[in-house]
Amino acid sequence: MKLTPANLSAIAARVPVPGYDRSKLRAGIVHLGVGGFHRAHQAMYLDALFRESGAGGFAIVGVGVRPEDEPMRDALREQSTLYTLVEKEADRPPRPRVIGSMVDYLFAPDDPEAVLTALTDPATRIVSLTITEGGYHLNQSTGEFEADAAVLAEVRDGARPTSTFGFLTEALARRRAAGIEPFTVMSCDNLPQNGRVAQRTLSAFAGLKDERLGEWINREVGFPSSMVDRITPVTSHLDRRRLLEEFGVEDSWPVVCEPFCQWVVEDRFPSGRPALERVGVQFVDDVEPYELMKLRLLNAGHQALCHLGYLAGYRFAHEVCRDPSFVRFVRAYMEEEATPTLEPVPGVDLPAYKTQLIERFSNPEISDTLARLCADASDRIPKFLLPLVHARLAAGEDVRRSALVVAGWATYAQGVDERGERIDVVDRRRTDLTNRAARQRTDPLAFLEGETLFGDLRHQPAFVEPYIKALDSLHSVGARATVEQWEGRL
Repeated sequence: MKLTPANLSAIAARVPVPGYDRSKLRAGIVHLGVGGFHRAHQAMYLDALFRESGAGGFAIVGVGVRPEDEPMRDALREQSTLYTLVEKEADRPPRPRVIGSMVDYLFAPDDPEAVLTALTDPATRIVSLTITEGGYHLNQSTGEFEADAAVLAEVRDGARPTSTFGFLTEALARRRAAGIEPFTVMSCDNLPQNGRVAQRTLSAFAGLKDERLGEWINREVGFPSSMVDRITPVTSHLDRRRLLEEFGVEDSWPVVCEPFCQWVVEDRFPSGRPALERVGVQFVDDVEPYELMKLRLLNAGHQALCHLGYLAGYRFAHEVCRDPSFVRFVRAYMEEEATPTLEPVPGVDLPAYKTQLIERFSNPEISDTLARLCADASDRIPKFLLPLVHARLAAGEDVRRSALVVAGWATYAQGVDERGERIDVVDRRRTDLTNRAARQRTDPLAFLEGETLFGDLRHQPAFVEPYIKALDSLHSVGARATVEQWEGRL
């Protein structure tokens, strides 16, 4: 049965559906960057709130800004923005439910003015973002905003907005001119202090167009930081077929995810917010301890597994986590290098959290591909791992496990695994990275050139020594043997 509003009552016999009246929902949130994670996380939490309290005024208008978002437009529009969320864990049948918290989806290339109309509507009180770590125009080393050619073209007089920050700038300019209270901008991306990053990027972007507008945004707009967590792999054809065969639901683009879900948000919403604490969201004064825990244990933990695991011939995260050598290495990284850099996290048992992470990584039902985790490493490793490396080096502490993780990335970037099979390196800096990687057999520090990604690591003996040894071992004996020996060889 096709997932449509007309079929919901029949689908309800097989799969839980929204029990609230969707016709009474009122949009209050515009979300830019609708993908699997947003639909498994923020939209799910709002759906849970509406199920508990009835229709509300914080339903979502989704927006796709990039040309690549066209398939999402088609999938959501034909289903009136309904979709199925399927939670999957080992040794239990999948648990699907239909999510109804999104009331519209706009594709910016089709109608930019429709997006601006939604953003300038006084009812829009929050604009949330999942635009990936690379969408903030940051120098990876300094963390400062960098205006590339595309940004400079977009801020010229008369230019129409085409990017996330272009649309936000134009919408806030219009709200300011009309005397409409600004919306709150809430980043849900994996960035340290993502609210501050969004504030810095948006005010700088707007300032290039209108200096006073940039100052007004910096002063008047709310930018709460948040920590978001739920493993959400790419939906496969098998996921669609299984939903149809086991539950009789035909969904063009369902979302699969793990059962675990967490959202911690700074309670800074000048224009108001939904009462998401009623469905498990934590609102706190300072999100930093939670986000550092997640970035340095979960996100960096994924990076510790993915490149080395792929080189060794594994293709899924759960496969790597069946290998005791890789599990020992990741646990050692967490215990010896990551945990000492963390402050106490209120309400969190860190030893239990780390054990739970390995269990989550090991979930075979998720089938999270290492290729997904390896993608865009130049946006991930400098944010997830390298701040820890620099902090430990400054304190005179050991970083040999982190050095092996970076060496694994450098070896992966050569584009060939240990069986001679081609690796499709997915990264916006691909050409530069693969060129560096190609030179490292004769120049072992070639991959670390330039401070944009690595800062001064190539000049830090405490990093360079284990890094060169790791490269040599990866090239001579391979990833699994290197990981197996690493704890005792340096």
